[in-house]
Amino acid sequence: MEHSDRYHYNVIRRALDHIDAADGTLSLDELAQRMDMSPAHFQRVFSRWVGVSPKRYQQYLALGHAKTLLSENFTTLATADAVGLSGSGRLHDMFLKWEAMSPGDFAKGGADLTIYWGWFESPFGPAIVMGTDKGICGLGFADEMGAEAAMEDLLRRWPNADFVEDVSRLRPWVDTAFGVSATKDKAPLYMMGAPFQLKVWEALLTIPSGHVTTYSEIAQTIGSPKAVRAVGTAVGRNPVSWLIPCHRALRKSGALGGYHWGLPVKRALLAWESAREDAG
Repeated sequence: MEHSDRYHYNVIRRALDHIDAADGTLSLDELAQRMDMSPAHFQRVFSRWVGVSPKRYQQYLALGHAKTLLSENFTTLATADAVGLSGSGRLHDMFLKWEAMSPGDFAKGGADLTIYWGWFESPFGPAIVMGTDKGICGLGFADEMGAEAAMEDLLRRWPNADFVEDVSRLRPWVDTAFGVSATKDKAPLYMMGAPFQLKVWEALLTIPSGHVTTYSEIAQTIGSPKAVRAVGTAVGRNPVSWLIPCHRALRKSGALGGYHWGLPVKRALLAWESAREDAG
């Protein structure tokens, strides 16, 4: 990531913090002043990364936006069986390969496995990313829970693995994940979970960007219509946030439901996707 890219990511992260903390809509001049930038420069930087103006983005961040999504952009997953829940999914039209660890290897808790990790800037704050030689296996956000807690959260999922810090090994995949890379390279995922969890995560992969579904719809899709609570738990245990889009699962009422990395982050993810879909 170039220096200017890191700078712009930090600008956007700070702007989103101000937007999320505000009681009402902040004007372009107010936001620009807080970023120590001219209004014209800030508008260009913000629109480049989010795809819409700061004013429009704040409309997407409104608390009622989830209900609007559910009424207008609800995705039924009933047709997912027709494509076999292959896991190739849309995945932001970037990730075409995904592989699941065998149940036996999963039961070993990562024994004999080397997992590389590193911290990266993202449009949604600092992100901890982990991966094996086969692909990304963990991605979490630290803005709400803090860096130490976010890292510990992922570390304890594979208690017997060997962890090695290696930012350079992960960077090409991460740059692809957050749309920084200008290449057409794809980033693979290497998923580690129990069979039921993998079914839920596969279903999440079929939800298009800018759309949402419900926990009960996911339960129906995977053939366990009464397991709504278990589905919610599996959604919350998704180790690769953003890429496996657990943020697109809502309650039937239109409430956001829970989000492992913090509800403000979930709102930002949904707003980001909605903005870019409309802008595209």
